[in-house]
Amino acid sequence: MFKQNINIVGIPALNDILEEIGDILSFKTTNFNNINDFLDVVDIEREKKSNIYLITPFSNKDYFIKKNLVNKKNIFFFCQKNTQADIDEDYNILRFPIDIYILVEKINIQLIKNKYNFQSKLKVKNYFIDLNSRSISNNNNTLKLTEREMDIIFFLNENKDPQKINDLQNKVWGYSSDLETHTVETHIYRLRKKIYDNFKDERFIISTDKGYFIE
Repeated sequence: MFKQNINIVGIPALNDILEEIGDILSFKTTNFNNINDFLDVVDIEREKKSNIYLITPFSNKDYFIKKNLVNKKNIFFFCQKNTQADIDEDYNILRFPIDIYILVEKINIQLIKNKYNFQSKLKVKNYFIDLNSRSISNNNNTLKLTEREMDIIFFLNENKDPQKINDLQNKVWGYSSDLETHTVETHIYRLRKKIYDNFKDERFIISTDKGYFIE
């Protein structure tokens, strides 16, 4: 099976950890010790708008952003929890220490989203989600979605088994200790209500004792 590549620039220890669990990953990794090593190998201008994925220290942010080296959706900046993330919120900020499996899920979700970005629209049941306008439509009805609501739909659509609150808490939000359970429940409730109010669909996201799912 083809695996998308994740380039790790300047964090060799992270690459070592991911290589150890490589058999269970949906992606592979390539390690670069620094930015110059990365630029020597990768043709940025040719691939900038396609499939370059990066994890790099937060200290490299100014260089990558100012040089416009990558699609901002494809770059993860790794920083300590107390770092002031003075950066466009559309970028992915990964704060450590972080559970390695939570990190893997965050990467997986971004890869899923980017995979569909090339198609512009994602079909979920009898709806179309437009990734550019962040909207969901059915026939002539269109509803705007938030980034978090899109993440929830992507995650549930990819995982056909029911997902419990703590699954969403860990894998969509990316952390658990600082997030109250009712925050996740509130997001799900609001999303289901928006879908019902606009499309009169009570079964877009199904809730059972085993969790939430999109059938």
